[in-house]
Amino acid sequence: MLTVAVVVFAVAALGGVILASHVLRNKMAPWALSILHALLGASGLVLLALIVSRGVASPLVGWSLGVFVVAALGGFYLASHHLKNRLPPKGVVVLHALLAVTGFCILLAAFLGV
Repeated sequence: MLTVAVVVFAVAALGGVILASHVLRNKMAPWALSILHALLGASGLVLLALIVSRGVASPLVGWSLGVFVVAALGGFYLASHHLKNRLPPKGVVVLHALLAVTGFCILLAAFLGV
């Protein structure tokens, strides 16, 4: 299940790069990609929560989950701007991305057994 979580978050990250590039160029991000990005992120969170709840994962998986939850909160804020058809603050986009990349790096370290 950890492998699936890594793949889900990796695909979500690819979409996130495209979304962020739109916003950083002062363009609205595509709705379909925003929804897919959110669904993949939520799916990854559920997978990590299931893994952590079993109590057999590395502590790094729990840390990764915590960082991803904070990133998701930022994602909700970004989505609220999108719903109002407004560009979100670029600083929040960058912070969301940095948190997600940090969570992914921690998850990858757990996956690789580092």
